[in-house]
Amino acid sequence: MRLKYTILVGVTLLATTAFSQEEPSKVDFYAVYSYLRFNPALPGVQGHNLNGGGGGATFFLDKYFGVTGELMGYETAIWTANFPSRLVATPPVVTPHGTTAIVPAGTYSARANMFTYLFGPVVRIPMKKATVFGETLFGGSNTNGYGNLERAIDAGGGTLSVSGSQHPFSMAVGGGLDINLSENVAIRVAEFDYFLTRYTNSITSTNNQNNFRYLFGIVFEFHPK
Repeated sequence: MRLKYTILVGVTLLATTAFSQEEPSKVDFYAVYSYLRFNPALPGVQGHNLNGGGGGATFFLDKYFGVTGELMGYETAIWTANFPSRLVATPPVVTPHGTTAIVPAGTYSARANMFTYLFGPVVRIPMKKATVFGETLFGGSNTNGYGNLERAIDAGGGTLSVSGSQHPFSMAVGGGLDINLSENVAIRVAEFDYFLTRYTNSITSTNNQNNFRYLFGIVFEFHPK
């Protein structure tokens, strides 16, 4: 009985020490590197590895719940589309050049950048040495990749309607881990998110892109007095 009591007390103290944090931060500011695996969801166009970064702020309403706003930007990449045979858009759409969008066989390239701006709720579990968190962020993103690629195709004899720069609905769902270095500084060792974008194009009827992103960086924590 004494051994069981000793083990119970030890486990309780260990759990209390690991999960207790006297003054969890009220506001966090973070600056991060971000890797984005972007899938354009276009025939003949492979996914792209985009490197970038940005930052954001989280305002906590209590110990566990808060709201985050963030901005991210990614490097300019080259989109290359390879169409081994002539492609007719499905379903046919009316374009300034005719009634059907046509892509001639060939290889086309265009430069593209991307920016994201997201906002949403965050839940965290603050511990003495680390913080685990999850989030669902909503907002928008921006890229000129689809429009630039459509211009390149039209220059090669295509009849696409150029969509230009787009700002569609976007969403990130995921979470990560912060390791506390001191009372006010932590390292965001890993954040993994499913990242949805809804860009349209004049080649296919697909307007969902299922993407992945990883973030790593530094967090500055401000505690209540």
